[in-house]
Amino acid sequence: MMESIVSFANEIVWSKALVYGLLLTGVLFSIMMRFFQVRHFKEMIRLMFRGEKSPTGISSFQAIAVSLAGRVGTGNIVGVSTAIFIGGPGAVFWMWATAFLGASSSFIESTLGQIYKREINGQYRGGPAYYIESGIKGKAGRIYGIVFALVTVLSVGLLLPGVQSNAIASSMKNAFGLNPWIIAIFLGALLALIIFGGIKTIANVATAVVPFMAIVYIGLAVVIIVLNIGEVPGLIAMIFKSAFGAEAAFGGIFGAMIEIGVKRGLYSNEAGQGTGPHAAAAAEVSHPAKQGLVQAFSVYVDTLLVCTATALMILMSGTFNTTDGTTNKDGTPHLMHDNGIYVKAPDGSKDVTGTAMYAQAGIDKAFAGEDYTFDPTYSGFGSYFIALALFFFAFTTILAYYYIAETNVSYIIPSDKQKIWIIVVRLVLIGATVYGCVKTADVAWAMGDLGVGMMAWLNIIAIWILHKPALRALRDFEIQKKQKGSGKYAIYKPAPDEVPNAKFWHEDYPKRLKEFDLKDK
Repeated sequence: MMESIVSFANEIVWSKALVYGLLLTGVLFSIMMRFFQVRHFKEMIRLMFRGEKSPTGISSFQAIAVSLAGRVGTGNIVGVSTAIFIGGPGAVFWMWATAFLGASSSFIESTLGQIYKREINGQYRGGPAYYIESGIKGKAGRIYGIVFALVTVLSVGLLLPGVQSNAIASSMKNAFGLNPWIIAIFLGALLALIIFGGIKTIANVATAVVPFMAIVYIGLAVVIIVLNIGEVPGLIAMIFKSAFGAEAAFGGIFGAMIEIGVKRGLYSNEAGQGTGPHAAAAAEVSHPAKQGLVQAFSVYVDTLLVCTATALMILMSGTFNTTDGTTNKDGTPHLMHDNGIYVKAPDGSKDVTGTAMYAQAGIDKAFAGEDYTFDPTYSGFGSYFIALALFFFAFTTILAYYYIAETNVSYIIPSDKQKIWIIVVRLVLIGATVYGCVKTADVAWAMGDLGVGMMAWLNIIAIWILHKPALRALRDFEIQKKQKGSGKYAIYKPAPDEVPNAKFWHEDYPKRLKEFDLKDK
C-alpha cells in the first residue's frame, strides 16, 4: 500500500514539467549571468580556500565540505549506475548538462542563502525557508517558508536517509558478508555520536572526510582510465552519440535517457533543490557572491568529477545494458532482482544485489584485463573499494541531511522550544537511517526521489521569484573585483531599499567588519 502511494506521488512530482523546468531554469540563469560558471571558474577555486571561521560561522572550505557531504553520496555511485542502466550511456551527458546549467541555479540559491541569513542562538542560519520569508512580502512569504521548511524536514529527516543507509548496508553485505542489522546498529550509534555535537562537529568531520574520500575515489578512477586509455575516446564518443539518439542501440530510449539523466543528476548534485543554501548561509564571508561561486563549483566537483569517474568505470566494464529492458546489447537475457534492477549475467544463472555492482565490475576489469568476465558473486578489490566508498559518501550525506533538518526546525520553532524538537528530529533521522539498512532498495529510492522532487518544485519557484538580489550581488562583486584588482576584497553593502529585510548585511555585519581581517575573506 505504502509503495503504491509513494509511486503515485512520484509520478505527479517527477512529471516532465520538473525535468525540463530544471534544464530551462539553468539555461535562463546562465544567460542572465553571461555564463559566469565559465568566466569565473578560476575565481571559484581561489575563493574556496578564502574566508575565516568565527564563533558564529564556518569557513568557506568548511561550507563547501558540508555542502559536498550532502551532494557526494549514493547518487554518485548507485545513482549513476541506475542512470546508465535505464537511459544508456547518453544519460551521462544529461547528468553533465544538469551540472553545468545547474551551477547557475546553485549560485542563485546559495547567494540568496547568504543575503538573507540570520544569527540564531549564536550560529548563522539560512536557506530557502529564510529567503522565501524575507524576500516575499506579507503572510504569503511566511506561509511559503513554513511549507518549504516542513517539506524539507520530512524529506531530509525521514525520506532521504534510507537511500544512503540502504546502499551502505547492501554494499557491506555484498563485500564482507555483514548482516544488515549489524550495519544498522553501527550506523545509528555513530550517527548519534556526531550529530549530538552540532554543526561545528559535523563541519569538522566533513572537512576531514570529504576531501580525502573524493581524492581517493577520483584517484582510483584516473588509474583505471590510464590502464584502459585506449577505450576512453570510444566511450566519450558513445556518450555523446547516444545522448542525442544517434547510437542505434539506444535510440528508442531518448526520452527516458534525458529524464533519468536529469533526475539522477539532480539527486547527485542537488543544484536548485534547496539543500546547498543551508551550508552556504553558515559561511563567514564578506560578500554573498563569494559563497555563491564556491557552491557552484561544488556542483562541478560532484558531477563532472565524481559522477564521471563512476560512469567511466561502469562503461569500461561492459556490464551496462540497455535496449528493450529485457536483453543486453549482446543479446543475452537479463535477470530481474527483487529491487527492480536488471542485471547482466553471462551464463544466465547469477543474480546481483544492486547497480553498485556495475561500478565494482569496472574496477575489477581494469586490473584483470581481457580475461575479465562479469561475475556478480565475486567479491574482490572492486567490491571492497565500492563498499568503503559508499560508506564514507553516504554517511557524510546523512550528516549533511541532519544539519539541513536542524536548520529548518530552527526556522519553524521558536527559540525557547527548539531544544526538544531538535532532539525529536535527531531520533527520527537515526530511526530512518536504521530502517533504511533493512528495507528494499526500490522503496528507499522511491521515497528519496519523492523528497528531492518536492523540495525542487518549491525551491525552483522561489528562486525565480527572488533571483534579482542574487543577480545584483554578482554584478556588485564583479565591479568591486575589477576596481580592487581582486574579488577577495569585495564587501557587500546593499542599500536597504534595494534588498529589504537583509538585516544581517544592513545592521549586523557593518558592526563586525573590524573583527575580521578582510584580506583573508
